[in-house]
Amino acid sequence: MSVTIKDIAKLANVSHTTVSRALNDSPLINQETKERIQQLAANLNYTPNYSAKSLVLDRSYNLGLFFSTLHTGTSAGFLYEAVKGVNDVIQDQYNLIVRGIDDYKSFHKINRKSFDGIMVMSQSSSDQPFIEYVTERDIPLVVLNRQIDAIPVMNLIPDDLRGAFLVVEYLINQGHRDIAIIEGKENFKSTQARREGYMEAMNQYNVTVREEYRVHGNYDVESGYAAMARLLTLDLRPTAVFCCNDEMALGAIKAINEKQLSVPGDISVVGFDDQLFSAFVTPALTTVRRPIEEISREGAAKLLTFIENKQVEKETIFIRTELIIRDSVKTIAGGV
Repeated sequence: MSVTIKDIAKLANVSHTTVSRALNDSPLINQETKERIQQLAANLNYTPNYSAKSLVLDRSYNLGLFFSTLHTGTSAGFLYEAVKGVNDVIQDQYNLIVRGIDDYKSFHKINRKSFDGIMVMSQSSSDQPFIEYVTERDIPLVVLNRQIDAIPVMNLIPDDLRGAFLVVEYLINQGHRDIAIIEGKENFKSTQARREGYMEAMNQYNVTVREEYRVHGNYDVESGYAAMARLLTLDLRPTAVFCCNDEMALGAIKAINEKQLSVPGDISVVGFDDQLFSAFVTPALTTVRRPIEEISREGAAKLLTFIENKQVEKETIFIRTELIIRDSVKTIAGGV
């Protein structure tokens, strides 16, 4: 039989209200009593009854972390960093439910009874109807990763355009002029921002953008491999390739190696995201650190504040990206 708050109250010789407040870390209970009750609860393996608690406080104790999709374009590293950032903040205060928006045929089960708050890790404008649906129902909402212009929301996004500009500028400063780009999933905002950063750097430094140097990928290793294989068939091979994420860069490096070429000796390769493996591949990958974990952590903290204060702020916050220089770029003639 499971232990209840009344059982703990009887053993501690206090009221069940005092036990409830102590377990919820209430400032109304002195620290010594609080620690004694919390230790007693731990010794008895007490598990909170969230169902009963939610009925009393009109809360579900569920937080939703929704991705545009979990099927294509969401890398394992991206998913891990997002979930870790949120989980580090909410710890055991809430149940975290992770879902893909494209799995829903209808949103009718999404309401304030089922979720106390929602974070959307937005990757594509296809999730706009979901964001509007949540907003219309006054569910506390934070949108991460993609800039939302049509409706006012709390919006935290990485500055992908600036990050792409910096890494392509770095290639140009190392003497490269034949610079290809392996783009990501076409309808993702991150793909568009990174392509714009590439174009902006090339135009600012008067470097020709060759149409044949622009190839499409899908944010996975396989598509990076296939795209690089196409680039290697060109009469004028690029001396450097900007891959719009690190997983595609990994595939590109494999394709280069299979042709008995080397990175960076024959072709330089850079990525984006700074996945965990990026520092440990050979050569270690020059890339752009995109702080998804930091964005997720900050978003979760804001969402908890909105829930507690019963008031939602609405603004757009850009989180800085950072160029990480490692070993995958060669300086050639004309470089600095």
